[in-house]
Amino acid sequence: MLKVTYHGHSCFIVDDGKSRVIIDPFLSGNPNSGLAPADVKVDAVLVTHGHSDHVGDAVEISKNCGVPVISVYEVVGYCQGKGATGHAMHIGGSHQFPFGRVKLTIAHHGSTTEAGAAGNPCGILLTMGSKTVYHAGDTGLFLDMKLIGERNRLDLALLPIGDNFTMGPDDALAAIEFLQPDTVVPMHYDTWDVIRQDPYSFADRGKKFADVKVLKAGQFLEIR
Repeated sequence: MLKVTYHGHSCFIVDDGKSRVIIDPFLSGNPNSGLAPADVKVDAVLVTHGHSDHVGDAVEISKNCGVPVISVYEVVGYCQGKGATGHAMHIGGSHQFPFGRVKLTIAHHGSTTEAGAAGNPCGILLTMGSKTVYHAGDTGLFLDMKLIGERNRLDLALLPIGDNFTMGPDDALAAIEFLQPDTVVPMHYDTWDVIRQDPYSFADRGKKFADVKVLKAGQFLEIR
């Protein structure tokens, strides 16, 4: 069983009862998250790309917990330069960690920090407790999502719906068709006016493809 808790924007904590990881820990400065970085206790920090609303508090959490930042090589190097520990990967690669398996997928977006370019953005396939979660990161729709769905049994897909910077609701519905997950949670919306969306309308439209759950910050679902 996995407990997946939403903390606004694209941030989730995934807990299998033995281990916990946080994905895209944008907490400080996130108007939709009430979680303080100092209160986060995890075994790893997973980051999809270098933008500040995804790297977020990764360095602070890594230092506080003594755990690695896991991401593409350039993002990990950036975090290590600020004192974090890290495990560098690249797209298409996978690695078995004590908490579970991580594989990085393509994502169509950008990736920069205040220091400059930060490699390629990615999505994350995370397997913990025999369940697989796909965090799409910031991405537009791409046809290889169909391949991701064919090669992986997805218990949960975390998909951006905000439009403007990522997929909007229409393309996210197509992504559900390609991926064929059991459950979907929308993300990356309502943080700012430019990505304002109605997640309940999206959930109603998506219910013919999957069980679509809308979570508010602090709410969780369990994948059994």
